[in-house]
Formats: sequence, structure tokens, C-alpha cells
Amino acid sequence: MNDSIFKNKIDMIYEDKKKNIYIKAKSIELGEKVSLGDNIRITTKGDFKIGDYSRLGNDCNFEGNNILIGKHFYNSGGMIVGAGGQQYPNANLTIGDRCVVHKNIINICEPVIIGNDVGFSGKVEVITHGFWLSALEGYPVSFKGVNIEDGVILGFGSTLLMGASIAKNIVLGAHSLVTKRLDEEKSIYAGTPAKLIRRIEDINLDQRIELVESIIVKYKEIAKYHEIHPVIELKYPYILINKFRINVITFEHEGSEDNETDSFRDYFRKWGIRIYTKRPFNTHFEF
Repeated sequence: MNDSIFKNKIDMIYEDKKKNIYIKAKSIELGEKVSLGDNIRITTKGDFKIGDYSRLGNDCNFEGNNILIGKHFYNSGGMIVGAGGQQYPNANLTIGDRCVVHKNIINICEPVIIGNDVGFSGKVEVITHGFWLSALEGYPVSFKGVNIEDGVILGFGSTLLMGASIAKNIVLGAHSLVTKRLDEEKSIYAGTPAKLIRRIEDINLDQRIELVESIIVKYKEIAKYHEIHPVIELKYPYILINKFRINVITFEHEGSEDNETDSFRDYFRKWGIRIYTKRPFNTHFEF
């Protein structure tokens, strides 16, 4: 257990006064090589967990019952969890592995469940309760959770309202509004409310190889700009970068990593080919 975690009556507390970090929960579990920014406050009545190789950026504020975050989570900062209703027993947030959340608001009056490999673009909001004027006079009141399945990307400025549900591998267009279930897997939805735009079709082997070759060419231009020269060899579906080999279909990897292999891996991520290792992602080239 981290030396900064201590027991206070029925709660556990993690505190780093230098970085202005305060976490209080019934139990706290910080995984291996978790990175925490500055000005973070997390208070839960239940459990708080964040998995291995995860990052919470600056200025995050979490409140609720149970908040459980998987491995390889990345947040750039400014994430808010809780908002109105965070004191309720169903105020639970579950986030799977390899997810990215930016400066987003996730309201958890009711449970929000996020699968693996889910991405939140900027200014996405998730809302689990809505009300204003008296229900006794016929005005609407809604308390419903939100479920986002594996492989979903939420476009910039989108909003998911009470009871929204999104099936696997859906691309949600920018500024979309989701009010019900989007159930057509591997498809693009957009609009207010969000509607099916088209299904995503597989590309053939020749197209895949041609695309990988073009990505490598683009990367080499960037590498040259940064005055680095990794040795890259393509034997589809494998790419060898120096002494590090990746499979672009299964995302499996082996071999030794270095700063040059990191730069290639991190550029590949921008094409949706996310290779997760024990070395963190880095948006800057540092040598």
C-alpha cells in the first residue's frame, strides 16, 4: 500500500499536500504506475479504484458511491464525476480498460457503466437524471442510468441523457444527442436525436496493407522532423520497429522498447491502433 494512504475511522485517505491531492473512500486501490496530476479531489462513500498504468490529469473532481476505473485509463485533466445526485446509493461509475476521458462531465445520480476501449471527445456530457417543475403537476422527472459498450467513440460536444445505451463499436458524430439505445454495432450515428448514418464495412487485405504502408510513410516524415530515425520493417500483419514487434490486427507485441518505439506506437494510436505496454503514452517526443 502507498505510504500516503492511511485509515481514518471507517475511511481510507490518500493525501499529497504538495500536489493538492485528496482522496477519501471506504477503500482506495491505486494500481501500478498510476500517475496523478495536481488539484485532484475524490470523495466516495464506497470504493475508489484506478487500475495499472492509468493517468488522472490536473483539476479532477469525483464524488459518488463507488468509482471503479480499469487499467490504462487516460484523462487529460478537468474531469468531473458526480454533479447532482452524487450522494445517492446508485451513484456508481464503472469504467473498463484502455479508456480515454478528457474534460468531460459524468453525472452519476444513477449508475453509468462504460466498457473497454471507449473514447470521450471534448465537452461530452453524460446525464442520469432530469427534473425541474413539480411531478405532481405532470412535469417530467427521469432517473435512469447510462450504458456504453466496448469500442465506442463519443464525438465532440455530444450528450447522453437518462436511459441512453450504446452498442459495441459505434462511432457517435460530434454534437449528437442520445436519448435511447443505439443498437446497430459497428456503425456511425449522428444528429439530434442520434440516428443511424451508415454501417462500417471491412476493408480487404490489399487495402489494409496499402493503408499500413501509407501510415508508415507519414510517420517517417514526422520522425525526420524530430530528427529520429528508427528502423522500420513491414511484414504484414507485423511491423518491426528497431527490436520491437507489433501485430497491427491483434495488437499483440513483443521485444524491447525504447523512446523511438514509443514515438511510433504513439503515432499509430492516432489511427486507432492502440498498443498498450508497460510504458506510458507520451504526446511529446522526448529523447
